[in-house]
Amino acid sequence: MTAIPQTALQLRSRVRTGGQLELSLVEAPVPACRPDDVLIRVEAAPINPSDLGLLLGPADIGTARASGSPGRPILTADIPERLMRGMAARLDQSLPTGNEGAGLVVAAGDSPEAQALLGRTVAVLGRAMYAQYFRARATDCLVLPPGVSAADGASAFVNPLTALGMVETMRMEGHTALVHTAAASNLGQMLNRICQAEGVALVNIVRRPEQAEILRDLGAVHIVDSSASDFMDRLIAALNETGATLAFDAIGGGKLTSQILTGMEAAATRSATAYNRYGSSTHKQVYIYGGLDTGPTELYRGFGFAWGVGGFLLTPFLERVGPKRAAELRQRVAAEIRTTFASRYTAEISLAEALQPEVAAAYNRKTTGEKYLINPNKGLS
Repeated sequence: MTAIPQTALQLRSRVRTGGQLELSLVEAPVPACRPDDVLIRVEAAPINPSDLGLLLGPADIGTARASGSPGRPILTADIPERLMRGMAARLDQSLPTGNEGAGLVVAAGDSPEAQALLGRTVAVLGRAMYAQYFRARATDCLVLPPGVSAADGASAFVNPLTALGMVETMRMEGHTALVHTAAASNLGQMLNRICQAEGVALVNIVRRPEQAEILRDLGAVHIVDSSASDFMDRLIAALNETGATLAFDAIGGGKLTSQILTGMEAAATRSATAYNRYGSSTHKQVYIYGGLDTGPTELYRGFGFAWGVGGFLLTPFLERVGPKRAAELRQRVAAEIRTTFASRYTAEISLAEALQPEVAAAYNRKTTGEKYLINPNKGLS
């Protein structure tokens, strides 16, 4: 096994007081293992939309410029003045990045649980995975099945567990069907496979015809294009057919949340036998879990009074279901990592390549079907 260095590279993000975002590679000490720890040589870490908030923050990537050296590049981009107010809590802090990843366990503490992972390929939700090495508790690691590579298992947490969490939340809160926006995304495709396997009706909202085609090829039944002139009519028809009263919205800004609630209300009152000035008594819920549109969320009150809009994050959901159920969901992901929860990547890039302005602009576009994978040890022996 390759000798473990004393220091290794880690990708850091900093917001400067002067209004600039700075990405750089920092030489950080490789931590020693405590009894219950393992040391992972990180071989794959995806760039998810949830990573971009910390990685690039509110920076205008169109202003990005490169400096430094080929081995230690620096990317700098300007942050619009109106957005700096929200950055007060992180000014001039060098923060590690990367929510999840996978790699080989190259060292382990003395506990039996840690020693059992030595030489195994594992995935972990680590919050600092854009680094050559990462120390984790053995109990936090997901052991990948034999033959499953780090690249196969790199996205084993954020998207799979979020998709599973949507179906779990539906059942816990007494709903029977779902609505999902940005439905052709990597996560949306996983959710489609889950719902088809479990017989859950799913209304898929997309933003372009080519995204609808992706879902049709996956066997999705209810697909609605928000860019179409008859969007609301088709949405109401799908909601009426499925009875969906719970939605998960990756868009966030704009009027889509309001349109979904209005459509749910229209479907709920379609069979009403008497007029109610307060609208239907059916509770309609939208959880916003993404921010593809960073503008204000606009609500136009045409959906009665039995409704709610809230936020959804993976960590609070896992705390809500408890460690036993969370472990069961993780094991399902491991068992189906090449089928239900498979991820495909546009390109594998190194840490240094991730700091090239043209590459950063590409992964910041969040284009459907394009997903980048960082290999922190790419090009190294």
